[in-house]
Amino acid sequence: MCAATRFPEAIPLRSLRAKAVVKALVQFFSTFGLPKYIQTDQGSNFLSRVFAQVMSELSVKHRVSSAYHPETQGALERFHQTLKAMLRKYCVETDAEWDVGLPLLLFAIREATQESLGFSPAELVFGHTVRGPLRLLQERWLADQPRPAHNVLDYVSSFRERLHAACELARSSLSNAQSNMKERYDRKTLKRTFLPGEHVLVFLPVVGSCLQAR
Repeated sequence: MCAATRFPEAIPLRSLRAKAVVKALVQFFSTFGLPKYIQTDQGSNFLSRVFAQVMSELSVKHRVSSAYHPETQGALERFHQTLKAMLRKYCVETDAEWDVGLPLLLFAIREATQESLGFSPAELVFGHTVRGPLRLLQERWLADQPRPAHNVLDYVSSFRERLHAACELARSSLSNAQSNMKERYDRKTLKRTFLPGEHVLVFLPVVGSCLQAR
């Protein structure tokens, strides 16, 4: 997931070994370009020598999240929960394999407006609303209205302006949303002080299959 636009990607894999993960990442990079940074958890596939070598060759800096602290990648964790819930519902209602419905569900998530950003992930990445179900409905409503003519230069100029304005508004909205979230979180926070050598408990959540019906 892109940290700035919340644009998600999910690729079904038969194996979680480093080589399979790297191959999927290269597939993603070939479409959207190489990022400057990539952040992952501390899975063995991400900490492997193969993964480190490929990221080094591509000049992508690798950052690792804190162990047992999923809040480090809060937006990604919330996306995982949402996608798993959608996949469970899809499998139960259609009796189809989850990987069949994955592209359709990703389409829906990318088209949906993010409350914290004020735009959909697709709008922030592509600079315009994707032609999804909502866009089709809008086209039917406006089918009889004349469309103004635009040349290529006008379109490119307008595209850049829209994309820049959308990114600025999204950045501002995200900052406000994060501030509000921090304020709500701090209200329930109890400050604790630990000294070196003290014993502490670490909560390790145990979950079942991500697609198991509840």
